[in-house]
Amino acid sequence: MKNIKRHIGVTISALGILATIAPSFAQENTVNIYSYRQPELIAPLLDAFSEQTGIKTEVLYLGKGVLERLKAEGVNSPADVILTVSVARLIGMKMGGVTQPVKSDIIEKNIPQQYRGPANNWFGLTTRARVIFASKERVAQNSITYEELADPKWKGRICSRSGQNIYNIALISSIISNEGIDKATTWLEGVKANLARSPVGNDRAQVKGVYSGECDIAIGHTYYAGKMRTNEENPEQKKWEESVKILFPNNDGRGVHVDISGMAMAKYAPNSENALALMEFLASAKGQEIYAEQVFEYPVLPGSKLSEIVKSFGEMRPDNISLETIAKNAAEASKLVDRVAFDD
Repeated sequence: MKNIKRHIGVTISALGILATIAPSFAQENTVNIYSYRQPELIAPLLDAFSEQTGIKTEVLYLGKGVLERLKAEGVNSPADVILTVSVARLIGMKMGGVTQPVKSDIIEKNIPQQYRGPANNWFGLTTRARVIFASKERVAQNSITYEELADPKWKGRICSRSGQNIYNIALISSIISNEGIDKATTWLEGVKANLARSPVGNDRAQVKGVYSGECDIAIGHTYYAGKMRTNEENPEQKKWEESVKILFPNNDGRGVHVDISGMAMAKYAPNSENALALMEFLASAKGQEIYAEQVFEYPVLPGSKLSEIVKSFGEMRPDNISLETIAKNAAEASKLVDRVAFDD
């Protein structure tokens, strides 16, 4: 009886999920989007799409639990397109069986192979670089490598968020992919020895640490610089951003580690033609320019125009290693974080 009650509860819960979204999504000439990104960030992009195609958009913002929700909804899901960040999440969607392959000459032409899944179950739209925010006052050098972060000269001078954060797991995975597990282990132990404090907070908090003098360099994503520079609600963050310069690690070598924001078509997309139209728009020159402008990231379409803010960061050359390869090493990276007790 307990098992029966539990299964009934799960079914009722799943039906409740559907009931909360079905009324707003049950429209013709519409594409339904499950988005990890905040609605205000993608609104200009979707407005431009609707103006160009006449197709309406409905967005359900989900800060977490997208995969679990899609699994619960199954064949009854109203989702057409999934917008999320991090290659790990995109591959997780594919492995979770909630996406489908997409065949499109436009998308394949515009999005480099490096930034799409091997079976075209997911596609990157923009890249964000994992960089070093360095104090303008206390750090004289204007170049750096990831390997250098383990140099004892930085002892007590580095701020970082949790090693288990998805962004740092991707970075550590890239080190494993490029250098092997033994060198990656020695490297992470060295970085830990150089931390100014235990890892805490988000990327913005690390920049604040540099501003306050708690540390001299911090690890973070480039797009946070744009967010802080334009933050009118919390103008103190503008001062944090003004206090640092961006250094692109390995820019003169193998290239800078980048992660992506991306898209996928939901497995049971009820409006698959509209979904394809949106995905092709997102991969177009116009869509790339609008999206990258809004999120302070780099468009994946070669030759696309950078926003003035992103352009001000300086020239960035990305590491060309396969994102699939990096994602495959994510589990090993997570184990490594625990082995060296990085967060302790």
